[in-house]
Amino acid sequence: MHTMMRSQRRLLLLLAALPLLILISALLYMGGMAILEQEPRTFWESLGFAAETLSTTGYGSDTRWSNPVMVAFVVILQFVGVFLVFLIFPIYLIPFLEERFESRLPKMAPAVDDHVVIYRYGPAVATLIDELEGAGVAAVIVEEDSTEARRQLEKGRTVFLSRLDDGALEKARLGTARALVANGSDDENAAVILAARQVGFSGDIVAVVEEPYHRKPMMLAGATAVYTPRHILGAALAARASERISPIVEGAQLLGRKLIVSEIRIREGSELAGLTLGETELGRRTGVSVLGQWVEGRLVANVQSDMELRVGGILVVAGSLESIERFGDLCAGAPFRRSGTFVLAGYGEVGRKVAELLRQVGERVQVIDREAGEGVDVVGDILDHRVLEGSELGDAQAAILAVDSDSATLFATVILKEFTPEVPVVARVNQAQNVERIHRAGADFALSVSQVAGQILATRLLGQEAITVDPRLKVMKLVSAGLVGGHPAELRIREQTGVSVVAAERGDELILEFDSDFRFRSDDIVYICGSDEATRRFISRFPPGKRQ
Repeated sequence: MHTMMRSQRRLLLLLAALPLLILISALLYMGGMAILEQEPRTFWESLGFAAETLSTTGYGSDTRWSNPVMVAFVVILQFVGVFLVFLIFPIYLIPFLEERFESRLPKMAPAVDDHVVIYRYGPAVATLIDELEGAGVAAVIVEEDSTEARRQLEKGRTVFLSRLDDGALEKARLGTARALVANGSDDENAAVILAARQVGFSGDIVAVVEEPYHRKPMMLAGATAVYTPRHILGAALAARASERISPIVEGAQLLGRKLIVSEIRIREGSELAGLTLGETELGRRTGVSVLGQWVEGRLVANVQSDMELRVGGILVVAGSLESIERFGDLCAGAPFRRSGTFVLAGYGEVGRKVAELLRQVGERVQVIDREAGEGVDVVGDILDHRVLEGSELGDAQAAILAVDSDSATLFATVILKEFTPEVPVVARVNQAQNVERIHRAGADFALSVSQVAGQILATRLLGQEAITVDPRLKVMKLVSAGLVGGHPAELRIREQTGVSVVAAERGDELILEFDSDFRFRSDDIVYICGSDEATRRFISRFPPGKRQ
């Protein structure tokens, strides 16, 4: 039998208690008027008085009483009426209406199998859900917050509202799922993992945790993999800032063993500024492949030979370490100074990780945070000009924004670029869709926890290795089973799918230029570039093989 909701029980109790209260009040009033005031009232007159008083709408013809006991009774009845008005709406009616509205949300997952169950939505799983959809794998979100569940439902995602103790995992059809992703708080995740193992689920359970020291307890609870995306994001931001951590170049990400995907800004005075891509002959001169260009915060992913390379634009390129370094020289060198302080704003989980890594390699870090604490050098708001003037920002190698709010990061980027336009800004972002806005505000590099976590989780759950710069620009690593024996031009890959072949890895060799004699081999690792939709078309048209 379906358990009645608490608000419904309270409402039924109210509906039963109100008539009883009015009836008792009417009988007491009728007796009091007859005995104490010597002015008898009929039952219906007394009932009308009680209803008017308790509802605070009036008192009919009775407005004066002489007996003290009767006056006290009427005063008490008036206050009871006032309290009833204030209690009925917030305690009884509003929860009932909210639950009636919530009842429109799904309470169980649809009939699916080989899906991924995601417990609680958040930035860490946003990109993963897109990756799963792109791979044709259903994602079922179990959400305990009705507002978040409704928001995800409006986005067209498969979500249902349920608590763990109400059989949420059974309702998510966990028995037929390929994996479970626990994305709640650390204590919630532990409970979910234990519950999943107790119902007999033997598949992959991946936990996204906040504290690194919770990794081992999660594994003991039954998780097969545990990740800390915020700490990984902190490490990525530190590597982008300091060449001591990442000797590659600023803004680089390694995909596979050899290929580097990098974002480098074209500085004023660069010999590339103002030229078209065809005029620069970057492939011949440096060996890099240009994948896209950020211009005023907008990503141009459809690269053509007549695309102008603009001052301040950020080129997304792929190549070997040597080719990326040659390209950096043409862009008027890497934007970071080789000495000076790193000014870090925000000292939460991400900020502490950034500071820890930079200090480990001997970099000087000045930490600005709103709250005083160990490791904080300047107490204040990065948005306050007085704080900026008292900082070491003027001679900084870079400013690193690790604040919690994307809106604060956006505003801080604008202020920093006005205050010291020559100092590069590296920004931590929560939501992937805000990366473009923060680039537009002037950030040299912006990376979201959603992108970092999505790439890690997609690699774990789908076996796909990829770097997602933007939904319109993804670089993916795969085996060339469907390409064996062909040449990129002969196979008409771009015409058929919309992706470009960036490079091929053959043993220890990274091939960036495909001459006329080149033919794909079965053991080649291929790197393709395109939008989410284009990469799906490629995988469908040229199914990848398994890595040896």
